[in-house]
Amino acid sequence: MTVKKLFILPVCLVLAVSMSFAGGGGQRSPQTAKTSINFWTWRPEEIEGFEELLGIFESQNPGIDVIQTAHKSTEYNTILSAALSGGSGPDVFMARTYGGLETFAQSGYLEPLDARIPELKNFSDAARRGAASVSDGKIYGVPIASQTLFVFYNTEIYSKLGLQIPKTWAQFLANCEAVKKAGITPIGHGGKDAWILEIMLGTLCPNFYGGTSFYDKVVKGETNFLDPVFVAAVDRLNELKPYVPDMFMGVSYDDARSLFINEQSAHFIGGSFEAGYFSSQNPSLKYDLFAPPTLNANDPSYVSVYADGNFAMNAASSHKEAVTSLLHFFASKTTGDFYVKSLKQVSAVPGADTSSAPFIAKVIGLQKNNTPYIFLVGFRYEQPTGSTLAQAALQGMFGGQLTAAQVCQQIQDGIASYYKPFQK
Repeated sequence: MTVKKLFILPVCLVLAVSMSFAGGGGQRSPQTAKTSINFWTWRPEEIEGFEELLGIFESQNPGIDVIQTAHKSTEYNTILSAALSGGSGPDVFMARTYGGLETFAQSGYLEPLDARIPELKNFSDAARRGAASVSDGKIYGVPIASQTLFVFYNTEIYSKLGLQIPKTWAQFLANCEAVKKAGITPIGHGGKDAWILEIMLGTLCPNFYGGTSFYDKVVKGETNFLDPVFVAAVDRLNELKPYVPDMFMGVSYDDARSLFINEQSAHFIGGSFEAGYFSSQNPSLKYDLFAPPTLNANDPSYVSVYADGNFAMNAASSHKEAVTSLLHFFASKTTGDFYVKSLKQVSAVPGADTSSAPFIAKVIGLQKNNTPYIFLVGFRYEQPTGSTLAQAALQGMFGGQLTAAQVCQQIQDGIASYYKPFQK
């Protein structure tokens, strides 16, 4: 197999390197008579899995080589934007969803796929929504996966301490207290990478602000983020402060994952996308999941769900037919089944087989009470995005500079600067 791994290029080198991609590279070699196309991802932790997946594609398409490059997720948008705006960049790449896709689509960097990839009509409306431009309604990506937010827990720690899976918030805090007394970090999260704080809000707060009912009202402007129910939901996060690591604001996302992987923390609040990485880094790690705790035992437990990523074509690629072949493959059941079995994610491909993946089946079961991941789905189309505002404000709250009410005020003021339903 000829897939090549190129890791984490510095931003300053991107324009120089990218000239060998869609614009100046990938030429047909007279020795091999093959077309080389360049593929970028923001998932360095999955590069070996993609090497295997792309190997299957290459065996089915012997005239095409795929060269894979992975960048850090936190640097990816900047690097990709610089490459595309320079008139080059990869032939095919992972593109964000919702507002993250909109920016590139309306800048003319993405090739519309409605006619090229007819399989897209079989994808769910939710998956297609994350791949569509709200401006022109066209589909610009093959949806990759859906992600669900919940709480991971270490089953061996729970067994050793005699803990039960919590249903209510009070039970969850009691479990955290028992773990802390045992000398183990209850929740191995940190505040250095602000987006993880938004994950915490998106995971835990819907059960306190009312899930989809509140989401629908706030999107329509029938309420806003100063609603007391939303402020109270955000304030619940302050109750976790006794149970996070020392020097919390200096703990990074990678630090937090390491704590859980190395069995130094009992819980990890995150998404279904973490499972494959956890298992690959520590095959002996015993973990499971539970739905976000509710206020009362009989309350439904909402889980935030969102479309996570698309495979997109660079409109400037000189190898569109080869890229189209790869996108057909990404839309196939082969890719869907691989995502479930090998990457342990909920594939967006219709009909992906979950029979050998009980963890994924459990994730899908949680989705019966799904709700949109509020800022990503509803408020990432203009600047400042709801996510940017929430992440910065939550850092202030966890750092002790802001109250929950002030967090919500900052979010509301920022979105109201452009969002017409909030300007009534």
